[in-house]
Amino acid sequence: MAVEHKDTIDKRREEIMDACERLYETMGFQSINIKVISTETSFSRPSIYNYFQTKEEIFLGLLTREYMKWNDALKSIIGRNTDMNKDALARAIAKSMEERKTLLKISAMNLYEIEENSRAELLVEYKKVFKDSVELFNECLKKYTDVSKEKRTQIRYAFFPYMYGIYPYSYPTDKQISAMDEVKLSHLDITIYEMTYQFLKLVL
Repeated sequence: MAVEHKDTIDKRREEIMDACERLYETMGFQSINIKVISTETSFSRPSIYNYFQTKEEIFLGLLTREYMKWNDALKSIIGRNTDMNKDALARAIAKSMEERKTLLKISAMNLYEIEENSRAELLVEYKKVFKDSVELFNECLKKYTDVSKEKRTQIRYAFFPYMYGIYPYSYPTDKQISAMDEVKLSHLDITIYEMTYQFLKLVL
């Protein structure tokens, strides 16, 4: 059997993750499986197992890729040759978060199950990228605010758990809205950007 080049493996993994992401836009996590994903790729179901052992590993790869993209956005904020006040920083981070809908959706809905059903080495790879996100977020605060190291740590421990609640609040289902209306529970029509900005504005 021919040995595949790393570039070829990476391309094929990307194609599989792209298919999974497309499906996740219209289907629930439980409805997606490797057979369904294979129908959106040029691979058969058995071929996909050469690159991912479980569907959770595909989602973990997708989440890792999403964090890498967010890291690039945070690096861009850090690299700006301009001073930003706290409000401008909150807006910049909110903008970067607005572009990571898939990251927020996976984190809110299925993260625990995905981590539990992925190989340890892939989980470590994801955690490394996540650690980079935490450090880059901290670097943004350090560069553009005058808050203490202790305060930056407090903001970080508030922001990252808060992130996991952004998607459900921004994209409630019709069923959830109907139930809230039934009990007269007020709810806002709010975007990812607005939720992120308003939170950072409060804590910075």
